[in-house]
Parts: sequence; C-alpha cells; structure tokens
Amino acid sequence: MPAQQKKIIFCVAGVLSFACALGTAAAVGTQLWVTGTILCQTGALLVNATGQELDKFIGKIQYGLLSGERVRQCGLGGRPLQFSFFPDLLKIIPVSIHVSVILFCTVLIVFALVGAGFFMFNAFGSPYETLHGPVGLYLWSFISCCCGCLIMILFSSEVKIHRLSEKIANFKEGSFTFKTHSEQFANSFWVVLVCSLVQLLNAVLIRFAGFEFPFSKAKDSGTTTGAVDLMY
Repeated sequence: MPAQQKKIIFCVAGVLSFACALGTAAAVGTQLWVTGTILCQTGALLVNATGQELDKFIGKIQYGLLSGERVRQCGLGGRPLQFSFFPDLLKIIPVSIHVSVILFCTVLIVFALVGAGFFMFNAFGSPYETLHGPVGLYLWSFISCCCGCLIMILFSSEVKIHRLSEKIANFKEGSFTFKTHSEQFANSFWVVLVCSLVQLLNAVLIRFAGFEFPFSKAKDSGTTTGAVDLMY
C-alpha cells in the first residue's frame, strides 16, 4: 500500500481513538447510564391503586457512575432527590464492582489516548518494529476494546443482578418500599459499546494498512522452520 494511504488510515484511526477517549471521559461524568421508573409499592398497596391511579405512585430515576437523581412519587406529587455514590451510597452498593467499572473507564481513556498518539506517530514519524509500531497499535486497541467489554459486563451485572436501581430507591426510606418498575441503559452506556467497536475497527484499519496480526508472523515462521527441518 502506498505511504500516503497508510498515513491517511493511521490519521483516521488516531482521530477515532481520540474521540473514544473524549466520549468515555464525557460518559463518566454524566447521569445517563441508567434511566427508569420506580414504584412506591407501599403507597400503591395502601390505596389498592390500579390502572391510571398507579401512575401517581411511579417516580423516575436516572444515574451514572458518580451521581444521579430520582423523583420520589408516593401519591402526593413528585419530590426530586439528588444523590452521589461517594460517599452516600457506599454501604448499599457492591463497591468492588462499582470501583472496578470506574477503574476500567480510566484505563480505557488512558489507552485510547496512548493509541491515538501512536497512530499519529506511525502516520508522520518513523515507527520501529516494537511497541512504537504496528505491534503497539494492535496492543493498545486490544486493551481498550477489552476494557470497554469489561465495563459493560460489570456494570450490567451491578444493575441487573445486584438490583442497583432498587437499592438506590430504598436508600434511607424507613416506612416505604420501592420496587423497580422499568429500567433501561441510557446513552452513556451505549457510548462505551460504540468505543469498543471503534477499537475493533482500528484493528481492522491496521490490518488494512498492510500490517499482519502480531501472532500470525510467528505462526508462519514456525511452519517454515518445520518444513526446513523435514527437508533435512
């Protein structure tokens, strides 16, 4: 492939990797990871609410990795409440999982930025056949993609298996019990998915630029060595 085309491909991959870093950093700071509705079960049972009456006991909730907001609805109008995970909710959430999600987000941002820098270095500089060259580009893209996948898996388990929305809704609620009525992952969660797919796309762009996958060369050389040994 001509050098000019390689330069264009690496520039595109670098811009995409930089966009992933910015997108993930923005996602960490938002409250749009999960949105849903919560039912005030105690109030609904007291008045035996059904149908449209039940809407008076359904509030809203949305949160991210650091903070969120919920509207407490128990028949007397909505009352918005702000909350933060640190330090307010540390006693009720799975701390190890939540901290791991934030940690992997940080790693994803760092390696996406590192990848963007090395893509530009390979486009305009003189790369070496080491971590500065194609091997490093594959490595940074692979690590970023794996971090994105781990973020989605861990956060999904925290929300669905550990019933995070329900725990937040019942935080400091003495006589009222809240149940999750509906919940769905919001924009920031899907941004991480897009970033993971973009890192896979970067790996494809590296291969399209004419550089073999790191382990394919070793496999080919091993096959050639075996053939030579058979000749003797």
